[in-house]
Amino acid sequence: MLELAKVIRDLRTELESAIVAADGETLLFELGPIELTVSVAIEAGAQAGAKVRFYVVEFGTQANADHTGTQQIKLTLSPRLGPDGVSPYVSGTAGERRR
Repeated sequence: MLELAKVIRDLRTELESAIVAADGETLLFELGPIELTVSVAIEAGAQAGAKVRFYVVEFGTQANADHTGTQQIKLTLSPRLGPDGVSPYVSGTAGERRR
């Protein structure tokens, strides 16, 4: 399982790479709201004042996570650049990173 904070950090890194790739491109896409639906396991420490942690269940580990009790949550993230809060642009270049 992955910590929810790590999933969001990794998403931010991927989006930043896409924004950098947009520099100088003719075709741009405005980055709008991003919706993530994830299955999470919630862990709370037994001690007073302990933090609650959210772990994202990875594909293939659902069977084990079912025993810990999972919930699906939906996050809507609205990416903004800098203190001005402008919407970023990303690029989709033909032939780039084809799989």
